[in-house]
Amino acid sequence: MSDQDKFVAMVSAKAEVNLPLGDFQPKSTLIQEEHHLKRARFPVIDYHNHLDSVEPREVLRVMDACGIEKTVNITMKTGDEALRMIDKFHAADPERFATIGWMDWSDVTRPDFVALTLERLERLVERGAVGIKFWKDLGLSVRDADGALLRVDDERLAPIFDKAAELGIPVMFHTADPDAFFLPIDEKNERYEELAAHPDWGFHGAHYSKKELLDQRDRVIARHPKTTFVGAHVAESGENLARAVTLLETYPNVYVDISARASELGRQPYSARALFLKFPDRILFGADLLPEESMYRLYFRFLETADEYFDYPSHASRQGRWNIYGLHLPDDVLRKVYRDNALRLLK
Repeated sequence: MSDQDKFVAMVSAKAEVNLPLGDFQPKSTLIQEEHHLKRARFPVIDYHNHLDSVEPREVLRVMDACGIEKTVNITMKTGDEALRMIDKFHAADPERFATIGWMDWSDVTRPDFVALTLERLERLVERGAVGIKFWKDLGLSVRDADGALLRVDDERLAPIFDKAAELGIPVMFHTADPDAFFLPIDEKNERYEELAAHPDWGFHGAHYSKKELLDQRDRVIARHPKTTFVGAHVAESGENLARAVTLLETYPNVYVDISARASELGRQPYSARALFLKFPDRILFGADLLPEESMYRLYFRFLETADEYFDYPSHASRQGRWNIYGLHLPDDVLRKVYRDNALRLLK
């Protein structure tokens, strides 16, 4: 046996041939300059977060540590519980918390459902809500009195969007999910580990494809030019920024937020930076992750630095086996994305 064969045999004997995928946690060997930012360069408004399960005092501590001026809680409560959630954060600090309401589909089979919804919306706004969110249950699970799946662009819902315009509040849409969630959960799915841990997040085989759901959403936006819309999660087009560009070019009444999509934007830094530079007045900062200092600081590093190949802010289970690159945005863009754009919607 040659020396090379002996070496290969020795290495093979030491290697763990059947290493489970979940145990494979490679560490990058790149040696690069790193910038770990403790606070954002400018004051920040986190326009997209979910704080129902968190104590306001703890959120304020994190906000103070990271330079977060204001956080918008998108409550997932409805009815009287939603009103109590608005009161809870208003009592903690009315200047630093705001609340977006959650679309209530209870009683959707009632013939007077739309009229009931308009009353609910007025009640939320009177209590201090600064918007209303339509979630992905619309188009995927909500059914009408006939048992048919309710379309996102169902014309029966039109008065609700008109009412939002009348009340001066934006409508946030999250009516789809990442592309991988609509694909089979198999060896070709780049978010296999995440979906294997949460198979209920998968929508492969859903009645409407992701494209159909987004097309339905866009028809609503087109029908209601006086209503301001926010497309959550880069309008669910983080993997297809060309679609996000078309949406923003076509409809001047649309904003997008970047919540929970640093992972997608940061692995295509050239295209992502071009998006920010082209639409600096239409992009909102949002985290959509429970407030933690380390989480916000990764967002700041992503937006402000030119660092390469580092972790993205995420839930406990990462979204995919890749790292991201910083966008190194100019100060005038950072000011708008961090704060100024959100202020226009919170007036």
